[in-house]
Amino acid sequence: MKKIIAPIIILLLAFNAIAQVKNTVTKSAIAFEIKNLGLNTGGSLGGLQTTIQFDPVNFATSSIEASVDVNAINTGSDTKDTHLKSADFFDVARFPKITMKSVSFKHKSGNNYTGVFNLTMKDHSKTVIVPFTYTETATSDSFKGSFKLDRTDFGVGEKSMILSSDVTVNIEIEIAK
Repeated sequence: MKKIIAPIIILLLAFNAIAQVKNTVTKSAIAFEIKNLGLNTGGSLGGLQTTIQFDPVNFATSSIEASVDVNAINTGSDTKDTHLKSADFFDVARFPKITMKSVSFKHKSGNNYTGVFNLTMKDHSKTVIVPFTYTETATSDSFKGSFKLDRTDFGVGEKSMILSSDVTVNIEIEIAK
């Protein structure tokens, strides 16, 4: 019996290790920009956690999943950060994470790609298209992308004459190989 159990345990551990691809993020920046009273303002989000399996030659085996901690929002103003964390906007007590999960990828040209992602904020999920660049070196992989979204589609705040609904999100991630 012991001779049968040991190989099964080894196989289960091996499959589990293969399934859990953890990336070491060496650099990341998640920034957002929005017009408030006609002026550009914004901030950043931290607490990035990601699992990236990106093969520019084989999209069928490629996937990107990421989340950020909305509690790590930083606009440079504690008062503004507290308000954004409230139920009026992100409601971090109920929805502490924003998540993205890839659906598909397309190669545009050179190191330019487009990814289709399911983006979830609060209890709303929408498909977003993210154009990005992918750069590979001997020691790291870098992803840089930017996309726009309508914050009200995700229940983040209400329509306003003062605060734009359109938000630009810029993402830069570098992972070690």
